[in-house]
Amino acid sequence: MIKKVMACIDASPYAEAVCDYSVWAANRLNAPLSMLHILDRAQHTNTPDLSGTIGLGSQEILLEQLAELDEKHAKLALERGRLILDAAKARAEAAGVSEVDERLRHGHFVTSLLELEDEIRLLVLGKRGFSSADAHGQLGLHVEGLIRSMQKPVLLTQQHFVEPKSLLMAFDGSETATKSLNMLAESPLCKGLPCHLVMAGADVEAARVQLEQAAAKLRSEGFEVTVAIVAGEPDVVLNQYQQDHSIGLLVMGAYGHSRIRQFFLGSTTTAMISKAKCSLLVLR
Repeated sequence: MIKKVMACIDASPYAEAVCDYSVWAANRLNAPLSMLHILDRAQHTNTPDLSGTIGLGSQEILLEQLAELDEKHAKLALERGRLILDAAKARAEAAGVSEVDERLRHGHFVTSLLELEDEIRLLVLGKRGFSSADAHGQLGLHVEGLIRSMQKPVLLTQQHFVEPKSLLMAFDGSETATKSLNMLAESPLCKGLPCHLVMAGADVEAARVQLEQAAAKLRSEGFEVTVAIVAGEPDVVLNQYQQDHSIGLLVMGAYGHSRIRQFFLGSTTTAMISKAKCSLLVLR
């Protein structure tokens, strides 16, 4: 089975950026692109359940009217989904991607993506979706649960596309961080981009040795690498380093950093991703 870059497209302000980042990734990976829109009934049906408040004699008629309204909502959501996918496909093809397909699915967002996981090489979605687009500084409704469940790399986008010209990889020397670094080194996704390999913590000899060993791996694969150790809490200092150096992509491994080992079960990494001012690639 050919693995695809899969872009989650919805009606949020993030849709164009998701489309553009997925085009960027598909071109760099030389992979086909799949545009996916998931119709989650809980998000697209706004009709309240009034069955318990309907008076005697009118109950049957009103329930029929509610059912008809639900049906209309479902048809409108379906039509909107098709239009969104058509527009996303046209945008991708205009950007030069030759293999683009459209997928429209019904169901819960995370469950639907897990059912498609075997087809996915890289999943691209907005940091927030349609239901939480205005919740600035917060993660989208399903993002935390998805990354905790998904075993494939996930690229979380900001609201506007900015082609990455450099990357920052958060590294702590752990086994998981080393595996993530090896994934980055061996993938064509970021080849040719200058890499800042950064550790949050005390600047001690052991940390410097770990960083230099990791940097050597990346350099052997052709990366230009800058190493740095920054003192402070990871969610603060790593995001600040990214902004200070105008880095376009933040890369980190899920569950891997010793100081944020509670990844998505605690608050530190959630805060780090929420505060990020650039797009973020989460590796598994």
